[in-house]
Amino acid sequence: MTHRLVINWSKKQSVPLACWLCALGLPFALPAATQSKKEPVVPKWGRFEQTFKSSLVYSNALQEANLTVIFTSPLGQTNETAGFWDGDHTWRVRFAPDQPGPWSFRTICSDTSNQGLHHQTGRFLCTAATGTTRFEQHGPIGLARDHRHLEHADGTPFFWLADSAWNGARVSEPKDWETYALTRAEQKFSVVQWVVAPGEDLKNESAFTGFPDRIAINPDFFRRLDAKVEALRTAGLLSAMVPFSEMKSQREVGLALPDDQAALIVRYVVARYGAEPVAWLLAFGDDHLPKAAGRWKHIGRSVFGGKGHAPVVLYPSPSPALLDEFRDQEWVDVFGFPTLTDVTDEALKQALTGPFESEWNKTPPRPIIPFTPYENEPGASSGRRFGAADVRRAAYWSLLLSPPAGLSYGAHGVANWDLSVATNAPKTLGSDWPLWRRALFMPGAKQMTSLATLFNSVAFWRLRPRSQFVPAQPGDTSPARYIAAAGTEAKDLGLVYVPEDRTLELALDALPPSPTVTWFNPRTGENSPAVAVVGGNSCQFPTPDAGDWLLLLKAGK
Repeated sequence: MTHRLVINWSKKQSVPLACWLCALGLPFALPAATQSKKEPVVPKWGRFEQTFKSSLVYSNALQEANLTVIFTSPLGQTNETAGFWDGDHTWRVRFAPDQPGPWSFRTICSDTSNQGLHHQTGRFLCTAATGTTRFEQHGPIGLARDHRHLEHADGTPFFWLADSAWNGARVSEPKDWETYALTRAEQKFSVVQWVVAPGEDLKNESAFTGFPDRIAINPDFFRRLDAKVEALRTAGLLSAMVPFSEMKSQREVGLALPDDQAALIVRYVVARYGAEPVAWLLAFGDDHLPKAAGRWKHIGRSVFGGKGHAPVVLYPSPSPALLDEFRDQEWVDVFGFPTLTDVTDEALKQALTGPFESEWNKTPPRPIIPFTPYENEPGASSGRRFGAADVRRAAYWSLLLSPPAGLSYGAHGVANWDLSVATNAPKTLGSDWPLWRRALFMPGAKQMTSLATLFNSVAFWRLRPRSQFVPAQPGDTSPARYIAAAGTEAKDLGLVYVPEDRTLELALDALPPSPTVTWFNPRTGENSPAVAVVGGNSCQFPTPDAGDWLLLLKAGK
C-alpha cells in the first residue's frame, strides 16, 4: 500500500520548513544566526576573560575611554568590573565568579558611539570549584569578621607570610621567576610582594609612557607581566602588588605623577589583575606626612572607595605614624609597618614599645602586618647587617605583641633582585648562581618555613597579647631579653617566646586546663618536651638548650 502525505498550505497557518523536513526524516541545517554559541565554562573562583574589539582606535585609550562590564550572577546579583585596553582594537575584562550557575554580562562604554565596546552582551557557565591551590579550593582572600586577620571566601583562615621581591616580577626572566615562585611556595610562603611601576622590565620598557602629565599604557609591558602573575597563581602564591610605588628617592629624581595620573595607573592595574589571587599594597613614604596622606587618600578613594575590591594594605614606610591619618578611610583594610630599623638596644626598645604594643588596641580594628628587616641588610645607623637571629626575633615578637595576621620577610639580594654573580667564591654547587637565587636559601628563609608550619597548625587568629603571663619581665632591663606572650580568650592555647633566658617564669593563670606543654625550636622547627617546676603563683620552665625558644601551651583533650 502506498501512503501519500498531503500538505495543505494556507495563509492562515504557517509551519516552519525545518519542522516539515524533520517530519519527513530529511536532514536540514539551521542558519548560522539561529545557532546558539557554545558558552564558556569557568570554575568557581576561576578567571573568566572576555575580549572585545573596539570599533574605534584611540590615540590614548587610557585617557579617552572607560569600559565597565556589569556581571549578573545566577541569583540576580550584579557586580561592576572595569575592563582594560590591551593594545590596538583589543579590550578585555577579567572576572572571578563566586557562584555556580549561568552568568550574564553587558558592557557600558564611556564613548557610547563605540559599537564594539558599548552594549555588548554575553553569557558563561560557572561550575563547582576545581583545582589544587589554596585559592582554587577556598577562594580569594578578604577581611575576616573580627577584622583582625584575613580569610578565604569560604571562611578558611589565611596566614600572611610574605616574601619581598620588589623588582623581581618586572626584571626577571620567565624561567627564573618560575623557579623563584616554586621555591618560595615549597618554603611555605603564601604571599609575594612586588612593584608594578615605576621601573623598567627585562626588555627595558616601562608600564607607561608620556610621563608625567598625560601617561599612556604600554600593553607589551603588561603582557609580559601577565605570565609572572600566572606563575605565582599556579604556585598558590598571593600577589601583593604595589601598583605604583612612591618613595622620597623617586620624587627627588622627578618620578612623581600628578594625583589624577597616579590614580589612572593604579586603576588600570586593578582592572587588569583584580580577578587574580591578589592584594593591593600601597607603599609610600615622605618627610611631609600630611601632604603624602592627603595625596594617597585622594588616590585610594578614587580607585577603591565604595567598591568591592581585594584587600588594600597600607604600608607607609618608614613612618608608621602616618597610619593615624588613614583610620577613618574605610577602603583601607590592613595596616603594615616596619619592625626593627637597626640592631641596637635603642632600636629594639623603640620597636617593642612602639606599634608592636599599641597599634592593635586602636579603633577601628584592622589586621596588622609587621615588616621584618631584610636578612643580611645593614642597619639604618650602625651598619651592622641583620642576621637570621635578628629577623627571627623581630618576627616572633611582632606576631605575639599584636593579634597575629601574618608578617612580611625579606632577604637582601631577593628584595632588590640582585643579578650579580660572585667572582671569588669557591666552585661549589650554586656558586655560579646570581645573588637573588642564592639568597633564597638564607637561614632566615628556612626558619620562616618553621614559623609558617607552627602558626598554621594552631588557631593563630584567636591569639591576643598577654603580657600578664610573664610576672617578671627581663626585657625591662634588657630589650633583647623581652619575653612576648599571647593566649586565647578561652585559655585553650598560649604561645610564649623566650629570646635568651634559660628559664621562663610563667604565671600559673597562663596554663590551660590539663595543659599539654612543649618547647618549639624556632631555629630548627623541632619540638621538645617541657617540664615545669611549680611554686606559689608561678611555675618555671627550663629551656632545653641555649638560644631562643617558644613555649606552646594547649588544653588537654
